[in-house]
Amino acid sequence: MKEITVRDFFDAKKKDLALSLITEPETLNKKLSSPHVNRPGLALAGFLEVFSADRIQVFGETEVRYLQSLQEDELIARMRDVFKTDIPCIIVSKGLTLPPVTEYIANDLNIALLSSRLSTINLIEHLSRYLHDVFALEKTLHATLIDVFGLGILLTGKSGIGKSECALDLVHRGHSLIGDDLITLRYLDDQLFGKPGRDFGHFMEIRGVGFVNAERMFGIERTRKQKSIDLQIELMPWQENMDYERIGLANNYAEHLGVKIPIIFLPVSPGKNVSVIVEVAAMNMILKGVGYDAAEDFNRRVNDEIRKKTMNKSFESNSNETDSSNSIQ
Repeated sequence: MKEITVRDFFDAKKKDLALSLITEPETLNKKLSSPHVNRPGLALAGFLEVFSADRIQVFGETEVRYLQSLQEDELIARMRDVFKTDIPCIIVSKGLTLPPVTEYIANDLNIALLSSRLSTINLIEHLSRYLHDVFALEKTLHATLIDVFGLGILLTGKSGIGKSECALDLVHRGHSLIGDDLITLRYLDDQLFGKPGRDFGHFMEIRGVGFVNAERMFGIERTRKQKSIDLQIELMPWQENMDYERIGLANNYAEHLGVKIPIIFLPVSPGKNVSVIVEVAAMNMILKGVGYDAAEDFNRRVNDEIRKKTMNKSFESNSNETDSSNSIQ
């Protein structure tokens, strides 16, 4: 399970969340392992049976006023009970002030106590967005990710099959590169996203030429840092005896991080313009998204033509039988 320290979180979001540290710096060493945020509610009243202790605890005006209403002995008992559940840290919103004894207990039990000037709602929204981004499921694979007509196209296939060359041609034709060779997939907000697996620029390895910098060569408008993935195209060597999809009625899917995305198995042979086919695949998917499926339209028209010819043959046959009957009479 992925973890970060409270110190990492504090250093990363100190400015954005208007955070200040109330307790000693040593309290920042605890670990965060949950992408969720919790408001303690009933836990402060002593009910700890379903308390989510592994999360950042946010104290808003309701929690602060409740604690201020308690007698000191009861306050100390309640706060010790909550702190002993080993919560990672507490953030007090709106710059509110907790009773002074709370800081003493937090230092004693090594719990970071932070203050934010943001409102409770804004604080929770920003925290949730940041934590879900940090703890998003991810994996890295050898692939190339390109934005074609607004769709994220993941190019996969064996090394040397031509993924980078195809992507380079697509960028040259006006599309945008997200990353080449290594792509990190992330599951975020119920969607699959891809970003470069390396953080030092949009470099591409073109065999026979070497590395080129797509951003410097084509301009910053031809590169992107992240893109949702809508379609995977697996490039594979052409084989004479392979049964490739001809019509497009069959729908195949690849699964990454629990998310299924459409996949096309595209045979590659010398002289084949793969980048144009990728563009066509993207446009065809866009048309499907607005309700038009060319394969189904073609199949319907073929079936209509077959029915029409069958009916004509049946009509001609009946006409011939009628003529024969009249001749006999």
